[in-house]
Amino acid sequence: MAESAKNGIPNVVTIAGIDPSGGAGILADVKAISACGAYACGVVAALTAQNTEDVTGVSPVSPSFLREQIDTLFSDVRIDAVKIGMLGTTALIETVADALIHWKPKYVVLDPVMVAKGGGRLLQSDAVEALRDRLLPLATVVTPNLPEAMSLLGRTESVDEEDFPEVARALWEYVKRKDAWIFLKGGHLSGEDAYDLLFNGVVSVPYSAARIHTKNTHGTGCTLSAAIAAYLPQEVDVPVACRRAKDYLTGAIAHADELEVGHGHGPTHHFWRLW
Repeated sequence: MAESAKNGIPNVVTIAGIDPSGGAGILADVKAISACGAYACGVVAALTAQNTEDVTGVSPVSPSFLREQIDTLFSDVRIDAVKIGMLGTTALIETVADALIHWKPKYVVLDPVMVAKGGGRLLQSDAVEALRDRLLPLATVVTPNLPEAMSLLGRTESVDEEDFPEVARALWEYVKRKDAWIFLKGGHLSGEDAYDLLFNGVVSVPYSAARIHTKNTHGTGCTLSAAIAAYLPQEVDVPVACRRAKDYLTGAIAHADELEVGHGHGPTHHFWRLW
């Protein structure tokens, strides 16, 4: 396990895909990690042809080169937290799982990316089981939205806020570690508040913020999970890190309309505190 940061600035790596528009994926993660006080590194799992409206192509890297990137980075740089985003295929999921078991990072945040905001599929349907069985047990925090949670559970029924504890517990059963948490996101719900639930098998921590009405929400899941990964090494516990990340994302969405990026679902404003 990596030693702690002597200067207080953690090193955080995102393992994900590249979104050329910068609203999601590694480019968004690097912005969020940097804005939240950590040094950002990036390992590329896939290239995409993507903008604010659509995903027109996905080109995964080879599993061997993905592993080479991870091993080369970890052999030199102390990594305090890992954020995992789009992996796309079973082979890449297996590669990342094997690398995490080998390097044993202290914190792992898993964002089970399956579909882009514009509707393009980013995870092959036959890879969902591998994601659930190989990566969930290695994660410190898993951050699914409702559709992702139900896909991981193999369920299709509609759920609402009152079902969150049961859904979160069902997901946690795939982890069953007292230091692991499910951060179930309620952005797909209706209502005036954006409700999320953090659960670790015993403790439930609800988070709520006023819902911001904007179409510019591209990459919100990437941004939240990256912010959690940045804050975990800096905070006393997981609930506090998640609260800070939720507050950061709320601000990024609130200021999203200050940007003019694309004609579809634009990005959040990662640097809203600085610009």
